[in-house]
Amino acid sequence: MADPYFRYLPEFEYVNRTKEGRSEGDYSVVKNFFKRGKLREDIFQDLTFFTKYIVEGDDRPDTVASKVYNDPTLDWLVLMANNIINVQSEWPMTQANFHAYVTNKYDEETLYSGIHHYESREVKTTDNSIIIPAGQRVGVAQSVSYYDNALGQHVRATDIALPVTNFTHEEKLNNDRRNIFVLKSSYLNIVFDDLEEIMAYKKGSTQYVSETLVQGDNIRLFD
Repeated sequence: MADPYFRYLPEFEYVNRTKEGRSEGDYSVVKNFFKRGKLREDIFQDLTFFTKYIVEGDDRPDTVASKVYNDPTLDWLVLMANNIINVQSEWPMTQANFHAYVTNKYDEETLYSGIHHYESREVKTTDNSIIIPAGQRVGVAQSVSYYDNALGQHVRATDIALPVTNFTHEEKLNNDRRNIFVLKSSYLNIVFDDLEEIMAYKKGSTQYVSETLVQGDNIRLFD
């Protein structure tokens, strides 16, 4: 089992003022949560390092990490690979949370019958050349005219706008979040090594104690 993300966070010693009579030399050691790891750009921008993955049902990041890496403590890597910072808004909602969200946002009538927007149906010529792809946002009375070479005439399509209800729109947004990328297991050690380097403090500061510890009253937490 790999170490959890917080193992990599360095520490800092800060003057403890929680009790009266404490001296300036009395320090508390805490984790530096201002330090944030990230994937190297050459890894993050290269899809060959990743595999497409679909989040199933009510799976959480730790559930996905357990399935992919056999290690739930690598949930932070699942989030990092997708640049997810706020799990509440960027991870797919559970069925219970989704139901609570949509019923709170819409009343029953506007949820299921209210039109959020219109999207195009696919329009193509007789020889299968696509004029308008399916799924593009269009106006309620959108139409299109084009010349069909196979027919040798101009054609006008008038029924291309399909209504999308509020529920369908919200459901699609939530389901789109299920399409994520996971880092291939063969590259895990590279990320672990990079993270240790990123989290290490650099020499040169008067507050520097070691690569994993700084000390002082007004600490520069990002050194």
